[in-house]
Amino acid sequence: MTIAATSISAPAATRQPCAHCGLPSPVGERFCCHGCQTVFETIAACGLEQYYDLKSRLDDQREPATQAGSSFAELDDPAFLARHATPLPAGLMRVEVYVQGVHCAACLWLLERLPTVVEGLLSVELDLARRTASLVWSPAEVSLSRIARDFARFGYPPHPVEPSAARDARRLEDRAYLIRIGVAAACAGNVMLLAFALYSGHFDTIAEPYRTAFRYLSAAIGMLALLWPGSVFVRGALAAVRTRTWHLDTPIAIALLAGTAAGLLAVVLDTGEIYFDSITMLIFLLLIGRWLQMRQQRRATDAIELLFSVTPRRVTLIKDGQPVDAAIDAVGVGDVVEVGPQQCIPVDGVIELGTTHVDSTVLTGESRPLACSIGDEVAAGAINLSSTIRLRVTATGRDTRVGRLMADIERLSRSRTPVIGSADRLAKPFVLGVIALAVLCFVLRLPAGMHAAFESTVAMLIVCCPCAVALATPLATSMAIGRLASRGTLIKGGDTFETLAGSPTVVLDKTGTLTEGAFALRQWLGDGSLKPIVAAMEAGAAHPIARALAISDTPTTVSDVQHRTGLGVTASHSGRRFAVGSATFMHELGAYTPDWATQAATRARESGLTAIFVASVDTVEAMAILGDAPRADTRQAIGDLRALGWRPRVLSGDDHRTVSAVADQVGIDQADGNALPETKRDVIAELKAQGPVVMVGDGVNDAAALATATVGVAVSGGAEASMAAADVYLSRPGLSPLVDLARTSRGVISRIRLCLGLAIGYNALAAGLTLVGLMSPIVAAIVMPISSLTVLAIAVGAGRQQGRPTKEATP
Repeated sequence: MTIAATSISAPAATRQPCAHCGLPSPVGERFCCHGCQTVFETIAACGLEQYYDLKSRLDDQREPATQAGSSFAELDDPAFLARHATPLPAGLMRVEVYVQGVHCAACLWLLERLPTVVEGLLSVELDLARRTASLVWSPAEVSLSRIARDFARFGYPPHPVEPSAARDARRLEDRAYLIRIGVAAACAGNVMLLAFALYSGHFDTIAEPYRTAFRYLSAAIGMLALLWPGSVFVRGALAAVRTRTWHLDTPIAIALLAGTAAGLLAVVLDTGEIYFDSITMLIFLLLIGRWLQMRQQRRATDAIELLFSVTPRRVTLIKDGQPVDAAIDAVGVGDVVEVGPQQCIPVDGVIELGTTHVDSTVLTGESRPLACSIGDEVAAGAINLSSTIRLRVTATGRDTRVGRLMADIERLSRSRTPVIGSADRLAKPFVLGVIALAVLCFVLRLPAGMHAAFESTVAMLIVCCPCAVALATPLATSMAIGRLASRGTLIKGGDTFETLAGSPTVVLDKTGTLTEGAFALRQWLGDGSLKPIVAAMEAGAAHPIARALAISDTPTTVSDVQHRTGLGVTASHSGRRFAVGSATFMHELGAYTPDWATQAATRARESGLTAIFVASVDTVEAMAILGDAPRADTRQAIGDLRALGWRPRVLSGDDHRTVSAVADQVGIDQADGNALPETKRDVIAELKAQGPVVMVGDGVNDAAALATATVGVAVSGGAEASMAAADVYLSRPGLSPLVDLARTSRGVISRIRLCLGLAIGYNALAAGLTLVGLMSPIVAAIVMPISSLTVLAIAVGAGRQQGRPTKEATP
């Protein structure tokens, strides 16, 4: 303990950088930790020292090496391989894993050379953006667990990724979309080159054979653009017609078809202007806008899905009285599993052996651990805190309480009413308006001749094409989603901004959202000299109360430490016997409790806090008041949200007195406690009937409420279920990121409205000029992209941080 304190207090200037990660090392040491030393020696032994040369050139971010400390035996379980691995010819197999610790091209270089040092591993293909690796190996030569251990030796512990047919289908769809964009870009570029030659011919002579050839070639390329990449808009318009709905693909398709028909007619009749340069560029820009929106939304969703992969998916199964590692898929009802201290309980079951404390915060929201013994039921997802227990399995997978909650979440997510964006609401009036204007233009220009009327009508359709309207929302939202992701806020869909830009009711969970989610010493009463002794007595214990008490600046030693599960601990120091624990423990030991201590314990209970007594010999001489403290930024964030028009309230599964006390501290008037997951869901549904509701939480008990809310927000450290159900994930702790999201949402909606206003104003002006005959088809073809470029310039600024930056914000 003394050595650690000395190394921490040493000036940073006297430390040498770690030979592996570059972080400061303890004085006189070459490495900052044993993990870095192990990885360094492994890399050197395999002849891969070039990794450090590449790493230094990349200005890599510094992180100590990650060590897994696991045998990965569950990866060899037949049930695991059947679920996660894909058989290949020649007896090979492929599996996809999430690789922890990957963050630069040097990591990619190192991992993709592992087949040279791991016999039987044939290839490693790393997706740096998603931090996933596709491994191909020969099971006859090496086991998957051995490969995983080798990955961990190099500082990159792997974790299984859930197989997903939907993910594979998305990859194929993305590939097809990129091909479509590439074809559209090639068509637009070539037609623009031909258009420059044809437009130049208006100011100088061009040989007639070349002019005719360029026009026919432009028509051929334009038809290719319409029939291949542009067909998505035509299909969308046909689908809208068949379903009798209004969609912006309809006027886009009308403009594309009308422009193409007019261009083909002009080419065949060798008269008038062709519009294939505008048509091909329009198709290319629209496809780019949709691709940006789709990729940003998928990136956020993929990032959240991959967060689930770091959850251990193995279990200690008892077979013939002996513990063995097994995949969770291999466990059935009636089996016996063993759960060690600080491990997540993987199944629903009944305790058959052992006593412990269980942290069910993630399931119920109750921040105080519950004592459990033989015969008590425990649920999957809870954390075993104190000691090893054995469970008789009563439910696994979807049949557990967590599984049933997840099924409820899926049902609620499917039934959630989608938010309709501003652009979609404009579809019906826009389509009707463009058609009406085209008819009116034809009628007004008919006295000037059929040719003039037709040209003006085509110019009207071209100049009023809703390219800018269609680009405004996807470009602004995709830019905002990307910028928020760089600040640690992941958003699954752009329609979230519309709700967050308003003045919704925001319902906040307490534990882990308003508070730190862990016990902390709030007050010490009595003899302060006993603090170091209490810290030494609680050192090494896994219980949350023990961890809160085991902090001291003055190290000391104790002897004869004896823990009493559910009660407290006793120990000796300097010839005196000390006891730390509950009032029940003091009573059992016969320790005298003075009136001041009894009164302080009563006040603590009324405030939702926990009182721990400290007795010396046979008298209580001090007390520790513990509680889950509010986060430092919570009160300021609540004030900022109120200033934006949000209406905050607290809804928690914790004790009502505790919830009310925390709400008072952070400045929230309305608070409700003792809420079960089903209660939270019903309360959110009632509030949603009165207006938009934002639910912010982090536990499985919040998941159904998150799925029910207009917008669900999962906070840092949340459970898998809460992140799966939410629309937004805040990877930075505290509520300051939520304030940033609210301000950013307002900025995004303002930019979208500005873009739509400019686009509509441009179309109105251009339509007016066309109606009076001042807008010819060639002028329409030249000025039509201007509105799209204007929208693009405005949308690029969407998502920049609004208002004053918070401490947690990353640049």
